[in-house]
Amino acid sequence: MLRANEDYLKLPGSYLFSNIAKKVAAFKEKNPDAEVISLGIGDVTQPLAPAVIEALHKAVDEMADAETFKGYAPDLGYEFLRKAIRENDYKKRGVDIALDEIFISDGAKSDSGNIQEIFTKDVKIAVCDPVYPVYVDTNVMSGRTGTYDPETESWSDVIYMPCKKENNFAPQIPDEKPDLIYLCFPNNPTGSTITKDELQKWVDYANEVKAVIIYDAAYEAYISEENVPHTIYECEGAKTCAIELRSFSKNAGFTGTRLGFTVIPKELKDEDGVELNALWARRHGTKFNGAPYIIQKAGEAVYSEEGQKQTKEQVAYYMENAKIIVEGLKSAGFNVSGGINAPYVWLETPNNMTSWEFFDYLLEEANIVGTPGSGFGPSGEGYFRLTAFGSRENTIKAIERIKKLSV
Repeated sequence: MLRANEDYLKLPGSYLFSNIAKKVAAFKEKNPDAEVISLGIGDVTQPLAPAVIEALHKAVDEMADAETFKGYAPDLGYEFLRKAIRENDYKKRGVDIALDEIFISDGAKSDSGNIQEIFTKDVKIAVCDPVYPVYVDTNVMSGRTGTYDPETESWSDVIYMPCKKENNFAPQIPDEKPDLIYLCFPNNPTGSTITKDELQKWVDYANEVKAVIIYDAAYEAYISEENVPHTIYECEGAKTCAIELRSFSKNAGFTGTRLGFTVIPKELKDEDGVELNALWARRHGTKFNGAPYIIQKAGEAVYSEEGQKQTKEQVAYYMENAKIIVEGLKSAGFNVSGGINAPYVWLETPNNMTSWEFFDYLLEEANIVGTPGSGFGPSGEGYFRLTAFGSRENTIKAIERIKKLSV
């Protein structure tokens, strides 16, 4: 008998951002004249850098010529891009990564959702709380999260590591031993970071208990403080315990063109000595057709002298938006964090409102869309995320509207 996967049926409701989109669509239908400003989903608004556009055009011209036409990409991705990544993201930071340890993909979201496939169903996962919902949801789909409690919005078999105001929104080593540890720094949604010394403690712990860290470094381009690591491989011993996820979406505006990569060192092995690099290579070759040649050429252009200069200007633009949001909210009496090493601002909801109550209030009274903190996990309740990815005009306009609210 054909039946749906019971693990998928455990998922409550719809995906967080799909739920938000439905609410906003319903509001717009009832209020067609309302000017809604979105500071919710982390989608960029600035156009691709000129160096990237130029590379795209050149690559398209190549595809129009039989002699330079490209079909399927190599399993790991084109060597020209992997070399650029190795040189700029790792070698310049004193980290030695081999070319066949870099796997090009269509984005960090896909890789973060697929990487858990190479592990057994009975592994125990630990996640920061609040956390990017894809980590937990994809493990639910794999049947390793237990049962769901709608009151606490948590799963029985997940180790939640509370990231609260009193610990600067950073996780603490859990009492219960995990097998997979998801870390994201700079963090989505809180915008928090940890120092290299603090990250080293996690690496040492993972090696000690034979756990694997899934390290999401999608926002490393926004780091402004020198003691914050850009890659987990800056830490000693990380190659034997860590997988790193990277994205071109936020550092270079590729949300509409899709490009990312995952690093799995060959030194990383399971308890039986199986190389995880080899498993991911097998999975990657079987289930992924490769990022398009023209997109990988665009990715290479990000690392050119002009590309780096132009993308840094984009990052600076968004971080100026973050500064405007932080300063505006503080002047309006909100308790705010984040917005320094990441394009996310994390605020406490006013007047004991729940996260979704504040979402509705902000949409109805100010026509502004944000993201309810509870959608990121139990410890997100009572908090709210705003992004700095809007236009400057809309960012300023949104903060002015918030200042006028009676909260």
